[in-house]
Amino acid sequence: MNLGAALAELGFRVLVVDLDPQGNATTGLGINSRNLQASVYDVIMNDVAVEDCVEPTSLRNLFVVPATIDLAGAEIELVPSFSRELKLRRALEEVRDEYDFVLIDCPPSLGLLTVNGLAAADDVIVPIQCEYYALEGLGQLLRNVALVRANLQPTLDVRGIILTMYDARTKLADQVEIEVREHFGPKVYRTVVPRTVRLSEAPSFGQPITVFDPTSRGAIAYRELAKEVSRGATRRTG
Repeated sequence: MNLGAALAELGFRVLVVDLDPQGNATTGLGINSRNLQASVYDVIMNDVAVEDCVEPTSLRNLFVVPATIDLAGAEIELVPSFSRELKLRRALEEVRDEYDFVLIDCPPSLGLLTVNGLAAADDVIVPIQCEYYALEGLGQLLRNVALVRANLQPTLDVRGIILTMYDARTKLADQVEIEVREHFGPKVYRTVVPRTVRLSEAPSFGQPITVFDPTSRGAIAYRELAKEVSRGATRRTG
């Protein structure tokens, strides 16, 4: 959500696809899921075109394919579906040329929704909280990426790792950063996103941090991160 907003601020045309049944990216970008005609659930389960579900946000260049609570049932409903792992990829192929970046926000578990997200993606960006258990989960995630690469998306790779919720007052955050940088080297973005009150407040106002508090430490961090993520990328013309 915040990365998408910062990329849009740089002039890139960005689509955020909310694949998480909790719908945090949807509400955090100011979209009320009760007022929607169609959502990402309809894209995956009912073959509705992505362009019929895209919602504009309050930011120029930033668009979202919203999630609703219906998505919670999609994991089970997808089980008998033909080519169930590739439904999102096929849907996004119709619109990928219209955006500079498509960011797919996956649920925090490896079910069929996340597999759809990974199979549709070119790259994976992994946010890691600077806490002990986040490191444990990273190993499992990388194994899952390898499985999807072997079976569904041969070019899938980890593009970068973002250290988030960094609390400079704790020794643990420092240790996690050292360990991740030693292990993954240049894959880890230089920008570290701090743990701040303003960052945690922004979603409840339906705004990314760059709008909610443009001069805050969190907003500055996401702008720097957007520069790193977009390095080498070209904007669409026309």
